[in-house]
Amino acid sequence: MKKVDLHIHTIPTICESTFEFNLEKMRDYIVSSEIDAVAITNHDLFDLDQFKQISSEISATVFPGIEINLENGHVLVISDGIDLDDFDKKTNSVSIKNNKIGDSITVQELKEIFGDLNKYLIIPHFDKKPAIKGDTYRRLEKFIDAGEVDSPKKFLRQIKDESKLTPVLFSDARFTEKMKSFPTRQTYVDCGDITLKTIKSCFKDKNKVALSMDEGNSLFQIFDNGQKISTGLNILLGERSSGKTHTLDKISETSTNVKYIEQFSLVQKDDEKDKRQFKDDLAKKKSLLSEEFLLEFKNVLSDVISVDLKRNDRQVESYLESLLKSADEIEKQDVFSKARLFNETKFKYSDEKVLGNLIGSVRQLIENIEYRSIIEKHVQLDSLKSLACELITMLWDKSYERKKKSYVNDIVTDIQGKLRLRTAATQVEDVDFYKVRLDIDKINKFSNIVNILHEEEIIYQENIQGYRVVAKKRPFKGPGEIKTISGQKVAFREAYKKYMEPYEYLVSLRDNDDLTPSEFYKYFTLIDYEILNKDGAKVSGGERSEFRLLQEVNDAQNYDILLVDEPESSFDNLFLKGEVNNILKEISRNMPVVVVTHNSTVGASIGADYILYAHKDIEEGAAVYKLYSGHPSDTELVSLEGGRKKNFDITMNSLEAGEGAYTERKCGYENIKN
Repeated sequence: MKKVDLHIHTIPTICESTFEFNLEKMRDYIVSSEIDAVAITNHDLFDLDQFKQISSEISATVFPGIEINLENGHVLVISDGIDLDDFDKKTNSVSIKNNKIGDSITVQELKEIFGDLNKYLIIPHFDKKPAIKGDTYRRLEKFIDAGEVDSPKKFLRQIKDESKLTPVLFSDARFTEKMKSFPTRQTYVDCGDITLKTIKSCFKDKNKVALSMDEGNSLFQIFDNGQKISTGLNILLGERSSGKTHTLDKISETSTNVKYIEQFSLVQKDDEKDKRQFKDDLAKKKSLLSEEFLLEFKNVLSDVISVDLKRNDRQVESYLESLLKSADEIEKQDVFSKARLFNETKFKYSDEKVLGNLIGSVRQLIENIEYRSIIEKHVQLDSLKSLACELITMLWDKSYERKKKSYVNDIVTDIQGKLRLRTAATQVEDVDFYKVRLDIDKINKFSNIVNILHEEEIIYQENIQGYRVVAKKRPFKGPGEIKTISGQKVAFREAYKKYMEPYEYLVSLRDNDDLTPSEFYKYFTLIDYEILNKDGAKVSGGERSEFRLLQEVNDAQNYDILLVDEPESSFDNLFLKGEVNNILKEISRNMPVVVVTHNSTVGASIGADYILYAHKDIEEGAAVYKLYSGHPSDTELVSLEGGRKKNFDITMNSLEAGEGAYTERKCGYENIKN
């Protein structure tokens, strides 16, 4: 197995912060981390002279490369280094095109510059920002050798999914003199000689890439001293002040996207303060849920908020009055009132919003990668592109037509104004009967929708380890509830009198200058959000803490690693053994989890994949923290320095207060049972 890091930066470029590269630091990294091969991949840049210097001064194989900003994401292009002058010339072409922030090249330009892409190692950002996506990925797909990810969790996710690219994990490092620790993101490849050809061959087989040399993908390196942890569930044991929290802090500092549940962080300290905090948390979740549920209604409201039925009625009345008066004055018309433009109706035109949305939907179908196979099963991609082009052409035509009509309407308005000044005849008022009728239908539909919103109904529920989260909609029961939702010092008493008449209520809200129209959608229905225990009652103080822990642990799925410090400090054993152990074990199937514990309910019952033991030694008057590690079935746990400790003794002392206390307690339990 060879250890490779094919993504290293040595020159600051326009798209990143400035740094001063230190070759000595890079050399130390390669030696201490035992790296077999690296690639120099600066952003849109390759420096031939610097590359030659680096190659001559480090022990690892060095490949020339470049990280290119494509139109939809980043991609590494790595050469075999045989013809450096040719690679230098091609990368210079990239530098010329991408010479300022925001510049990018297309896949077609990439092909024109480098020729046959199969000659290179092509590795796009895959589960790492900015990831290659859309049509760019599709056009590049057949040349891709592997996909770069940015965490062991994402590496495992890709390795298990046969439909995904072979994942690779690289440091993406910038070596400076002030660098305190070295990156631990590298990939092992199962090959003999290190050449571009052998690496490309290994990337074609997921079984030939791994996170560790001897343990495959079950362990990965967490610290730059070589310490590993499991990609699953780890328990961290140790006496008081032995460095357990220190170890968690170090993991948190050196890793990215970490969820860290610190000791006592969720325990109830002040009942009133806890209630307020819990209520505030609920309010945030309720707000998010309300936003999501009312999104469509918000769109409906934005469409009807400008409808003014009384104004429409006045326009119709004015039209009828002017029409009758004009008929009575037919004998009195002069040359100005007889002009064709005097009573000319202006052009009507609609906006292109619907057509624009339709173009967006077709474009989404074209660019979607995740469901590409299903889409192409039913619709040809070329047909979708033709449809998009035709719709865009139609949008241009309609936009041009609208501009022409608007221009003519302006001319007609100007002429009618001048004619009106020169005659005493009555001009027939203009009215759009179609719009008047459409507005009436809009308000009727709006009222029906609001009446449905008023109906009491559960709109969301979720079970979380014995707790039930319930959200329901219902009508407001008074102006005070609306005021609370608004968060403003505004009286809603008068508006609420018309609450059951949706349009009249909307008009009343609209007439209040102290209210913001964009917030009106919140004032039509109330979303209640409650947390219930297994008996269907609202949660108590202790249950609030339990629920928050479960939510925090559950939320960890959005992170790349979960750290939990002594959950037994805040919760009882039954809760830990049941709900907490189950959810931690489930999460550890997809991401690394590290739990510090002194409690056998967690430590012994959780079924850990790996054990870490923190121990503090005093050397030359100073505290030195050491870690011993191994699998639960190992007789001994071993430190990086070669020290060994018996697993049985560690487990007894850490979880059971020693073998004697465990035996005595066990006998006591047997006596009670019998």
